[in-house]
Amino acid sequence: MTNPDNKQIPAKGLTRREALLWIGKVAGSAAMLQAATLFGVLAAPVAAQTEQVKLKPLTTGRKTVLILGAGISGLVAAYELGKAGYHCKILEASHRAGGRNFTIRHGDFIDELGNPQFCNFDKDPDLYFNAGPARIPAHHTAILHYCREFGIEMQLFCNHNKNCYTQDNTAFGGKAVRIGEYEADTRGFFSELMAKSIQSQAKLDAPFDDIDKQKLLDFCRSYGDLSSDFTYEGSVRAGYKSGGILSPGVLKTPRALADLLQSDFWAGAMHFGELSDQSAALMTPVGGMDKIVDAFLSRLVGKVQLKAQVQKVQLLPLGVEVSYWLDGQLQVEQADYCLNCIPAQLMAGIENNFPADYVGVMRQLKRGKLSKIALQAKERFWEKDQIYAGISWTSQDITQIWYPSHGMFKAKGILLGAYSWDPAISDRFSAMTNQERIATAIAQGAKLHPDYAKYIEQGNSICWQRMNHMLGCGAVWSEDLLKTSFARLQAPVGSHYLVGDQVSYHPGWQEGAVRSAWYAMESIQQQEQQKQRQGAA
Repeated sequence: MTNPDNKQIPAKGLTRREALLWIGKVAGSAAMLQAATLFGVLAAPVAAQTEQVKLKPLTTGRKTVLILGAGISGLVAAYELGKAGYHCKILEASHRAGGRNFTIRHGDFIDELGNPQFCNFDKDPDLYFNAGPARIPAHHTAILHYCREFGIEMQLFCNHNKNCYTQDNTAFGGKAVRIGEYEADTRGFFSELMAKSIQSQAKLDAPFDDIDKQKLLDFCRSYGDLSSDFTYEGSVRAGYKSGGILSPGVLKTPRALADLLQSDFWAGAMHFGELSDQSAALMTPVGGMDKIVDAFLSRLVGKVQLKAQVQKVQLLPLGVEVSYWLDGQLQVEQADYCLNCIPAQLMAGIENNFPADYVGVMRQLKRGKLSKIALQAKERFWEKDQIYAGISWTSQDITQIWYPSHGMFKAKGILLGAYSWDPAISDRFSAMTNQERIATAIAQGAKLHPDYAKYIEQGNSICWQRMNHMLGCGAVWSEDLLKTSFARLQAPVGSHYLVGDQVSYHPGWQEGAVRSAWYAMESIQQQEQQKQRQGAA
């Protein structure tokens, strides 16, 4: 008997550590955590909670803040600092606020360099897609704090649906298989292997004793839905082939283990819903993620200047000076503080007098490449296939198909026909026109839904590495750069702070953006309190 690394399992038996590692490799992290809890070596995890920022009212006179960028971090900063008495102004280069929080609806302009588009979806409040963030995990308490404070109506977002499909060109003849069937058969066969390996051990060395052995056998039977003799013969988890309501249910014939392993679904996608940021329950605002942006903007009337392109940022002995173009005129403003949300790799190319090492780190920070393609379907055909929300997976470039978590039983719907975060794949989409992207998504989607093309009416796409004023998605920190340089970018230079999800250990998520803004604001408050103490002395 060998483990997933092709190493022979010692004849002497298994220790608890070896058993848990083996379970984790063949059955995923969820199985390993369940087994660890069963052995009594791991307590149930408790989500960490962090208090939201609480700024004290400003008492040191009039203080001004220039915020460069109206993404989530900039909006949060303007809102919180404004409540504390600071005078804030946001300069946003784009024609809209929100940054990568971008919900696309009928008539919206997609400002992709070389590939500009206007959204061609029907004018219907249910026909939209979130081109940037689309889901919020329950432990992202900072962004959810504002959803709660602003009274934003939320709904559940379905990430994992066993009725969705997995499709791999190298497995099952290239045909799509229900995720529930794949998971049930994979768990069943590996649980059978595990049970047999345990039973074959004549003696197990302590601390893996007979009680542990029986617990693990019971776990295998439960986890894999094994028969009384520890064999896998199919499972109701895969769904019935027939019957089950007015006649006895007939189990589907299990797929061969060799075929299951031929697909790469087990390597990551099968456990996708177990990742901390992807596990249920996930949420999303009713009507689109930009409802969060709208809520901020309604509280920041007159404080956001759109189409203001920053040309220069200069540190002053006291404060910061920012030059920007607006309506063809060069404007110059000074402020006591500057919170800068401009992507670091772009800011490094804007004239500034920052320290050389600081600019050097900004130049090393890369941006992710991410593409999405949304398709308007004239009929919600997936519901006839018993799919209500969730994600299907494929080995093709489109990677995923998302089925909307809203608008059940309505006439039309918007599918996310492709979602790729692989740089090479995103580059391939980036080199296409919008119509070529749509055609590719339809052709590849047909391997999961054979009549795909006849249902798709139109579509729009977005490649974030080509989006104006951004040229990328979330920041990409190398492990070494995080260790050596994160603190340098997080710390202020004079009265200037670089903020946004790019200056967080959680880039690409709104949670990172909010907490980065909170961090900077706490620092500003400490500076003001220090000035007040010095003045009193």
